[in-house]
Amino acid sequence: MKKENQRVEKLCSFYVSDWHFATMLLPYINHKIEEQINVITLLENNIQENIVTLVKKLNLKNEKEILEIRWEEVNSKKYADIEQLLELEVNGTKQNIILINGCRDYIEKNNQNIEEWIEKTGETNIKVINFFEVTEFNHHIVEILNSHDRVLNTSGEREITEVFEGYTKQETKQAVGNV
Repeated sequence: MKKENQRVEKLCSFYVSDWHFATMLLPYINHKIEEQINVITLLENNIQENIVTLVKKLNLKNEKEILEIRWEEVNSKKYADIEQLLELEVNGTKQNIILINGCRDYIEKNNQNIEEWIEKTGETNIKVINFFEVTEFNHHIVEILNSHDRVLNTSGEREITEVFEGYTKQETKQAVGNV
């Protein structure tokens, strides 16, 4: 049963390496698992080894659940493949977080597929978090920020203006990761 006031929320985050991505993400994921939130990943690169190594070194309460998340790459950007994956993994009774990490084309295509799937299914209990590698997207950060509601960093979910002082949202014609 869906609540009328629920909506899809978009966040963005920035990282400098796969190790930074994993170390930044694990405390957040651990906390979300405690809140009974379902985590789905659409990763262009396999970070399974990084996650396993870090989970062994950290004292995380939800180690087993974290290791059960798919940390391998999802090679397809086709709508049918993403639709099938979402149908299998989305739990309609609780909030779902979809993590997307990869190059610009990968992030854009998967956001487009998620948007189409949301329109088809009417699912709204979803939060999409797009992760951008800083060196690849450095010149497009304002464009990225304009197309997201909030930002995720090591201190958790924040308003964009809390993280980027002086930022003012501007409407863009075609923003990156539009969901």
